[in-house]
Amino acid sequence: MFKRYIITGILIWVPIWATLLVLKFLIDIFDKTFALLPKAYQPSTLFGVHVPGLGVLFAVAIVFVTGMLMTNIIGHRLVALWEKILDRIPLVRSIYHAVKQVLHSLLASSEESFRNVLLVEYPRKGMWSVGFQTSTGYKWDDDHGEMLTVFIPTTPNPTSGYLLFVPKEDTKLLDVSVDQALKMVISLGVVLPNNNVKIGEKNA
Repeated sequence: MFKRYIITGILIWVPIWATLLVLKFLIDIFDKTFALLPKAYQPSTLFGVHVPGLGVLFAVAIVFVTGMLMTNIIGHRLVALWEKILDRIPLVRSIYHAVKQVLHSLLASSEESFRNVLLVEYPRKGMWSVGFQTSTGYKWDDDHGEMLTVFIPTTPNPTSGYLLFVPKEDTKLLDVSVDQALKMVISLGVVLPNNNVKIGEKNA
């Protein structure tokens, strides 16, 4: 009984503690954005006291204004010019485009990033892995059927994983939402969808 109470307490407090640590870490980072301003105009100088979290509002305002300005024609041209300059720098262009592609994947809506939750026989026949279809099917050549690009996430960190090219007929559609599948991956399989999940036939 004692062990049960201890485990229950840990399950309640550790996620709260971890969440607070992450929030504090992010707030501290955002507060440093005031370093972009002249010291005379920084809140700690104007108000004479440090206000935690004020940097979050400042950072959000900068991101919002930047996004608003860059969505018009002039903004698109400026971004294109900026990327053209970066493309001339070997190491910088690799880092820039890699980070941009990762952020685009993470911030895209589920309709744009993950289309379906699939079951794929991976890493070998007889063993099934949960994967996410990341693009519509296409044919490489006349000798191959329709192929799907499938992302197999690692556990418990779903931001890393493996990209597979799988024949469409070798995949099975899993009748769960993307959110449910991600929860299953992150929880190491502890949080499972309901028992009435339907596994579709092989895609034809």
